[in-house]
Amino acid sequence: MRGVGGKWIAGCALACALHATRAGAQPASTAPADSSPPVRALFQSSDLVVLAGFTAATVAMFPMDRRIASAVRDPALVDNAGVARAARVIGFMGSPAPFLIGGAMYVAGRYGKVPRAAHLAVHTTEAIVVGLGVAGALKATLGRARPHVSPDTNPGDFRFLKGLSHDGYQAFPSAHATIAFSVASAVTAETSEWWPRSGWIIGPALYGGATLVGLSRMYEHKHWASDVVMGAAIGVFSGLKTVRFNHTREGNRLDRWLLGDGADDGLQLRVGVAPGGGVGFLASSRW
Repeated sequence: MRGVGGKWIAGCALACALHATRAGAQPASTAPADSSPPVRALFQSSDLVVLAGFTAATVAMFPMDRRIASAVRDPALVDNAGVARAARVIGFMGSPAPFLIGGAMYVAGRYGKVPRAAHLAVHTTEAIVVGLGVAGALKATLGRARPHVSPDTNPGDFRFLKGLSHDGYQAFPSAHATIAFSVASAVTAETSEWWPRSGWIIGPALYGGATLVGLSRMYEHKHWASDVVMGAAIGVFSGLKTVRFNHTREGNRLDRWLLGDGADDGLQLRVGVAPGGGVGFLASSRW
């Protein structure tokens, strides 16, 4: 899985990692001890730079999609059992692995009273949901054919609203890329809030992994390069903005419901006798 497509996507991923690290590591303004934390702006001027970069990359990819697909689908790669197996594993890490891992982290964080694990799981999952909402709307509306659908693998095959009824016309953007980059940006931003210097290590690793997810979808003939770039853009912004929203508006209703009122809150499972004489289980917390 090599070629100009990989270089474009890797370049976008590196830019995202740097942007997320800087965004997450920005210190909040000093506030008096008896006042609420200052509310940071949800959107920043630097967002426009990243958005412009992704837009330019997506537009530039359209005329190159067919050539990039040919490079990624090189017969030497397609016929390589090891590469095919790796692509399947990497694709699994794009979905459904994030949901499984997020659910496990949330349960472990709440039952084990590890608040940061629960926060990371909830905010990352929120980012994925937001990203998929945007990506899903575009998929259904634009109806772009996947590479394997068109007889001549035509990257310009768009059919308005066809994505509502046919999975083969849900190529643009890539949902797997959206999920992978949502996870990368949310986790990088979230951990940078706790450990500002961690982003320089975590960011490149996660964004690099997300890039591999996008390449695996191209290798499996499910997406064009421009699908992956747009999916990455949606994922990056959903992750960054979800984390920023939760950290600038602490105590919002969803956080109170899922994470409790304080750092020491945890789910408690109690066993009791039901009115009819049976045994019942009750999960409770200070939500």
